[in-house]
Amino acid sequence: MNTVLDFLERSARRSGDRPAYEDERQVLTFAQTKELSERAATALCGAIGSDKKPVVVYLAKSTACIVSFFAAVKSGNFYCPLDTEMPLERVKIIMEQLKPAAVITDLSNRNSAREFCGEAVLLLYEELTQSDIRAEELSLIRSRITELDPLYVLFTSGSTGVPKGVLLNHRVVVNYMFWLDRTFSFSEEDVFGNQAPFYFDISIHDIYGAAFFGAKMVIIPRMLFGFPARLIDYLNEKKVTTFLWVPSAMGIIARLKAFRAAKPAFLRHAMFAGEVFPRRQLDYWVQNLPDVQYANLYGPTETYVCTAYIMTGEEKEGEPLPIGKPVSNTQALILDEEGKPVPYGETGELCIRGSCLAMGYYNNPEKTNASFVQNPLHSLYPDRIYHTGDLVRLDGNGDLIYVSRKDFQIKHMGYRIELGEIENAANLIEGIENCACTYRTDRQRIVLFYDGKEIPQDEILKSLEKRLPEYMLPGQIIYREALPQNANGKIDRKALEQ
Repeated sequence: MNTVLDFLERSARRSGDRPAYEDERQVLTFAQTKELSERAATALCGAIGSDKKPVVVYLAKSTACIVSFFAAVKSGNFYCPLDTEMPLERVKIIMEQLKPAAVITDLSNRNSAREFCGEAVLLLYEELTQSDIRAEELSLIRSRITELDPLYVLFTSGSTGVPKGVLLNHRVVVNYMFWLDRTFSFSEEDVFGNQAPFYFDISIHDIYGAAFFGAKMVIIPRMLFGFPARLIDYLNEKKVTTFLWVPSAMGIIARLKAFRAAKPAFLRHAMFAGEVFPRRQLDYWVQNLPDVQYANLYGPTETYVCTAYIMTGEEKEGEPLPIGKPVSNTQALILDEEGKPVPYGETGELCIRGSCLAMGYYNNPEKTNASFVQNPLHSLYPDRIYHTGDLVRLDGNGDLIYVSRKDFQIKHMGYRIELGEIENAANLIEGIENCACTYRTDRQRIVLFYDGKEIPQDEILKSLEKRLPEYMLPGQIIYREALPQNANGKIDRKALEQ
């Protein structure tokens, strides 16, 4: 079990007729997924070779995407999912950096793909999956693939406005799956309910979790997340037992008190990642579904999931959850600005080393060398760590507590302030559903945005005064019916700043 191909092959061998991946139009078994991916892989390596080249998958979110991902890897290459709704200019910027050998699309997206594919070979999914399988050729390619070979590249926002392509290998996913296996009781009877877009890294949990455990993955229609009652009905219809969602997706159900009408009857595990989950929203889930196991997973795209906190039921209501302890084969270092470990309990930057690390940024050695650096604690042999930019501390149980983003740290009235600490305090106020802080340097003013119930400003300030010193109180409080979100479902702080 060294590569993700081992996952699919084992499940196809053991339970080939079991359903593997389902979208709104079809259900594929493991045997069908394997066969279709091998057909496409044969055509793909015939078109571009098997030299570890990037292959763009430009398809609407569907089972066809998953077949294409496996096909790219089986052909000896790696894949990059691109959203068909992504602005054309952003796609062109990504294509310029990636310079893929091929673009897999379908008839409905062919014209759009032609506008940006450039010198890449344009291949249609409908034709790829009709190709004859050349088993000996694929077997030879398969024998050359190792856990250190690239698996996929995902493009994240860059501080300069230019997207960065994070390249991860098989070992990251294999290591994570074995940790899941040791930590949770997943089996082939489980149904993974997929919410995350395929260009967002937490979707890896669903795609390869289904293949690893021989379970089923159901792609939940995006529009259902705007209708919580229908979403819960869908979870019950598909008998979803586990999911990994962004907190904002779970928060919709909590804000609208959707469990009054119905509850997910089959759910056993509820995991969340990507941003801080407001405790009052999480507490609503726990109070209504106390038998579900809840887990807070943490990790930037550059480390995938590197720490986790599994709730015990003894957490105090209203208090932010820890991000937990490192997963298998992972070490967390808390360093000061000079690269030295901070004293126990004090705040420092979280740095990660181990099997969860990305290979770096694709076609960008400068940014790679700036973020993936030699472990400053020694210089005896190559030992990479990744600077997450997140400030953390250890609590009395040895769990990591997220404090704030390093770039959320401001200097105001002579004090160093973590904006995340203000947000944590505001999230405890009854009526506030989501909040975010920004800092107006032109006016030296902390600005708090929130949604939920509109509350008089003096009431908010009175509540914050009980938890924060005067110099940390926001100078401006702005109510919005809903805070803007980016494509990954996180609060869009850049939009708020603007």
